[in-house]
Amino acid sequence: MNAVEIEEAVSTLVEEAFNAAEFPYAFLEAFGNKTATLQRLRNVGKNSTNKTDVNGDGILAVLQRNNIHMATITTSSPLAPLRAEGQGERGNSDAVADLLKRLSDSPATSKHKAKFALATDGHTVHAESLNSDDPPLVCEYKELADHFGYFLELAGISTVRQIRENAFDIKATGRLNRLYVELLRNNPDWDGDQRREELNHFFARLIFCFFAEDTGIFNGSTMFTETVRQMSDPSGENTDFVLSEIFRAMDVPMKERDAAKLRSWAGQFPYVNGGLFGNAKSPSPPTPLPEAGRGEQEKKDSLAPLAPEVRRGEGPGERGMVPKFTQIARSYLLHIGTLDWTQINPDIFGSMIQAVADDEERGALGMHYTSVPNILKVLNPLFLDNLHAQLKEADKNPRKLLNLRKRLARIRVFDPACGSGNFLVIAYKEMRKIEAEINKLRGEPERASEIPLTNFRGIELRHFAVEVARLALIIAEYQCDELYRGQRLALAEFLPLNKENWITHGNALRLDWLKVCPPTGTGVKLVEDDLFQTPLDQPEFDFENEGGETYICGNPPYLGSTWQSAEQKDELRHIFNNRTSDWKSLDYVAGWFMKATEYGTATPTSTALVSTNSICQGQQVAILWPLVFKTAHQITFAHTSFKWANLASHNAGVTVVIIGLSRVTPKHRVLYSIGETGEDRSQVVSNINAYLVSAADVIVSKLRIPISELASVEAGGKPVDGGHLFLSAAEKRELLLAAPDSERYLMRVYGADEYTNGKVRHCLWIKDNERKEAERIPNIAERIARVAAMRSASTKAATRSAAATPHQFDEVVQSGKEQIVLIPTLTAESRPFIPASFLPNGSIITNLAFAIFNGAAWNVSLLTSRLHFIWIATVCGKFKLDYRYSNTLGWNTFPVPPLTDDNKAGLTRCAENILLAREAHWPATIAELYDPESMPEDLRAAHDRNDETLERIYIGRRFKNDTERLETLFQLYTEMTGKRN
Repeated sequence: MNAVEIEEAVSTLVEEAFNAAEFPYAFLEAFGNKTATLQRLRNVGKNSTNKTDVNGDGILAVLQRNNIHMATITTSSPLAPLRAEGQGERGNSDAVADLLKRLSDSPATSKHKAKFALATDGHTVHAESLNSDDPPLVCEYKELADHFGYFLELAGISTVRQIRENAFDIKATGRLNRLYVELLRNNPDWDGDQRREELNHFFARLIFCFFAEDTGIFNGSTMFTETVRQMSDPSGENTDFVLSEIFRAMDVPMKERDAAKLRSWAGQFPYVNGGLFGNAKSPSPPTPLPEAGRGEQEKKDSLAPLAPEVRRGEGPGERGMVPKFTQIARSYLLHIGTLDWTQINPDIFGSMIQAVADDEERGALGMHYTSVPNILKVLNPLFLDNLHAQLKEADKNPRKLLNLRKRLARIRVFDPACGSGNFLVIAYKEMRKIEAEINKLRGEPERASEIPLTNFRGIELRHFAVEVARLALIIAEYQCDELYRGQRLALAEFLPLNKENWITHGNALRLDWLKVCPPTGTGVKLVEDDLFQTPLDQPEFDFENEGGETYICGNPPYLGSTWQSAEQKDELRHIFNNRTSDWKSLDYVAGWFMKATEYGTATPTSTALVSTNSICQGQQVAILWPLVFKTAHQITFAHTSFKWANLASHNAGVTVVIIGLSRVTPKHRVLYSIGETGEDRSQVVSNINAYLVSAADVIVSKLRIPISELASVEAGGKPVDGGHLFLSAAEKRELLLAAPDSERYLMRVYGADEYTNGKVRHCLWIKDNERKEAERIPNIAERIARVAAMRSASTKAATRSAAATPHQFDEVVQSGKEQIVLIPTLTAESRPFIPASFLPNGSIITNLAFAIFNGAAWNVSLLTSRLHFIWIATVCGKFKLDYRYSNTLGWNTFPVPPLTDDNKAGLTRCAENILLAREAHWPATIAELYDPESMPEDLRAAHDRNDETLERIYIGRRFKNDTERLETLFQLYTEMTGKRN
């Protein structure tokens, strides 16, 4: 279940009458537990999975292993809710608190690793998160749905504190989603691209109205919702007319209202404009329907047809129309209006609400969230840290404070992949916070902000995300005004909205960024007078920014080369074709880096973008970064790999880096990272290279032979056989039953899969002088014939020529008698080492693995070390989620100090200890042995001894962390190759 579904399920649960016996199971069901799981908890005796040891005295308790221990107080309990004379029942909060302590202190809670404890009597709820520092939860039972985020871990959802503490955004998203789906169901003609845009625009208007009525922007806390409730029919039939008339009113200036002939109930709404309600129209109302409690004149007034000159355009495709409502849709709309929209958090609301309008994303509602701390990892080192430092330095000096305030007013923040505006909203709110402190220190707390929304520019491809981004910034502006200047001044200056357009709807890789966010105040900046329309051929509007700073930031789409569409490939071709012939191997995000550096060559700019770490690994480094550095840009700060936090289940998320770029050389460069115990770390360094290492600007290139005293690593043989030379264990048995003497033509074969997962396969291994004899066996002859046919049909000349030797691999690299060390081509991201190993004598390896043939055992020590693992992870990169091994790029470039005979002997012993530790756990596979959750302690210890032995050879002690390991490796590589870019 996703977060929205969980919130709705918990809301439904607490709206129903409390049932002490059923609550634990209903609560678990709300968090996604299946019927079979709940039945096993309900069972009595040995078949029950309920491990509780808290029962009796009318207490019903359930303990689900690794999840939660909870209990309810039933009516038969002496702790049951108290009855106060003349007041009905009331909860016994002290008794519930005591019950929670019993659950928390229970031996079973500890034994079965419960994450939460919860107690309730149906009036109050007490809960505790047992594995975190979160404070205990105490709330009324009916308010439990407001705190559902406290328990999201029960559903396997990796959450963040901002969501847990503010459930409103998810609740609002869920309610809006239900309305959106119902309107689409009842308005199938709105499902095309054009009408979907109108529907999305309609929802932007609704969100504004809900926010406006709860914050006082409208004259009345429930003005919008109550007007719809009173003037629309319960059947929903004329709801579209009522909404259209309200929207039309907000597009009519006060001086034009008489001529517009607005309904009296619509005329009470203020003039909003700003494009949000531009060109709003009212359709002809339906035939009046009887409604109890409404006066005849009011009813006639509310439903009377508009005069022709007032009904401006009613065509089905024209902007401003409202979809038809059903009774259900009307009830959803009114329910949404009962929510407290003062709680809306534009930091995160936009990224969730945009999923409502995306059919593909709707299944993950509530999980489209970019955490504020992660956004600040980008914005703080980009420019906010400097602003805070200048504020601190200014102290109470009026002149310095004034200069800083002027600087703030001229800063532009530009996100060329802005989505729903998260980065822009956070940047705006943080800058307003600094400005408010300046005004406070200067004795001007009620001074109007000089930071214009138009300085927060964005480009976004999805239409609804564009609308939500603008709306989020409008809401953020009002909230900041109310927070720092008070509601009276905020309201006085909020309406009408202006028509300036600062978010562009378009393809960022196709647009000229200098026109969207020009380097001075005189470029082409904006698009017609409708806030929510953005063609690029529009008249300009000026904004004061002469001499100001521009900061580019954001989280562009990643998409590796394999997953790019033809159109996306063409976009990269347009950017890179004249720069490099290898552009097809680049990730999609590389386009944003190149466009940012182009922009930075035209005007002083600093950039910080989030990216998958793949652009700083493997072949992409050699393709992209020389082009970036050629523009005179440098990496000024970076954050090494970390998980981009979201609400996805089971810790889903992508591994990213943050890279800051500028042509201006900073006084200090800072390298940020997550420490081995999870703490945030920062290091001031002299240089940051393309691998995000504090080392010289060097690009690691493929080498034919090792730069160190290492054995040669070669790829295995390439079969090119259509699978006909290979036999499964069952096929081998069948062959031996028919022809026992065929065993001499079979060899155990290994690729990465066979080696890692213990898969048993054999291959035909026939020498030239054995072919005739082997082909006397029908099964073998048939297989050889199929190989010949497959190769002969190939379009490649080399493969066709190999049809002459169909009894052998296309590429034969071994005799079959070598001693072999196998290195898998792919190593799972979660494994802490590359699990290289010796194979049994007489083994054959395919091109899906690498090998050292007849090499010294101490090479295994190097291959399985942490040092080599992080070198491979850095310079070779990944294939999907696995690290990809390369002999020419990873092994031949691996820098190793000169080794003495004693060094080699010590490393040999370490390698043997690792192999013996593995052998002790036979028949466990490599995949099982190197599962980080269950890796045997003796094997882990053997690797630890190996790392210590090797690292002492490098620097005389253990390395502190991977950062130090990489710094040393790159320094040594630079010395050994003489390379510096």
